[in-house]
Amino acid sequence: MKHVMLVEDEVELAQLVRDYLEAAGFEVSMFHDGQEAYDSFLQCKPSLMVLDLMVPRMDGLTITRKVREQSDLPIIMVTARTEEIDRVLGLNMGADDYVCKPFSPKELVARVQAVLRRLDRKAEPEENNLFRMDKGQQRIWYQNKSLNLTPTEFRLLELFLEHVGQVYSRAQLLDHINPDSFEVADRVIDSHIKNLRRKISDAAETGNRHEWVQAVYGVGYRFEYPED
Repeated sequence: MKHVMLVEDEVELAQLVRDYLEAAGFEVSMFHDGQEAYDSFLQCKPSLMVLDLMVPRMDGLTITRKVREQSDLPIIMVTARTEEIDRVLGLNMGADDYVCKPFSPKELVARVQAVLRRLDRKAEPEENNLFRMDKGQQRIWYQNKSLNLTPTEFRLLELFLEHVGQVYSRAQLLDHINPDSFEVADRVIDSHIKNLRRKISDAAETGNRHEWVQAVYGVGYRFEYPED
């Protein structure tokens, strides 16, 4: 049974989320104090942590930083602070996903399940053979069809394929494709993503129209394999 560590100082919300997680088959340990949660993490490693940003004694970003110094434990960060800079900061610190309050407990359970599925897929890479890449030729094939990519599109898809599930801000993607750019609107990434989606869709077999590059509201984009 997967063990979820739930760190949330709003007691009623924490109890509600715990009930939903347990109903979905997870073992849940619940903490309302950041220091206590971190101390428990050191003693008993969970499968995943659901972490509120603003918990007492040790805040969520500090916990994430300290956890990341010694573990790749998946972390879903929860907060009422909706500014994009807070989201990007949390993801750069090592959070795997981000949920803003108010949220549906069902949605949070789905996010937990999705993050754990991504980890399972990383452990079994043979399942992810739809894409094939040749870096020397700067070519990528989807379902054995060569994608006619521009150099920029190749660099984007290369990054996504090597970091499936990782969320990137537009600024991060822009810096990846052109680190020496100056005064270039990061929204130009949207145009590249649109073209990349179209080219993958055009190469897809009938009935296989999964949206590989998914928008993460207020943050940026991530590459996601279809759910089972």
